[in-house]
Amino acid sequence: MCLAVPMKVTAVTSDEVVVELHGVTQRARRDLLDEVAVGDHVIIHAGYALTVLDEAEAESTWALFDELQPGDADAQS
Repeated sequence: MCLAVPMKVTAVTSDEVVVELHGVTQRARRDLLDEVAVGDHVIIHAGYALTVLDEAEAESTWALFDELQPGDADAQS
C-alpha cells in the first residue's frame, strides 16, 4: 500500500524541500510544485512534494492517521 503524508516545510532550496512531521525530517524533491515556502504544508509521496495544503487540511489528515495507530483499538476494548 502507498501512503502520501502531509508534512510541514522547514527549508526550501531550488530543487528540494526539507519537511518535518512529529520530529522526523526528510528531504523531498519539489519539481512538481510551482511555489512553496517555509511553513507551508505539503503532501509527500515517494520522495516528492506533490501539492501544497492549507494547515486545517493537514491537521485533519493527521487526526485521521492518529485514529489508525495500532493499539488504539486495544485501548478501547
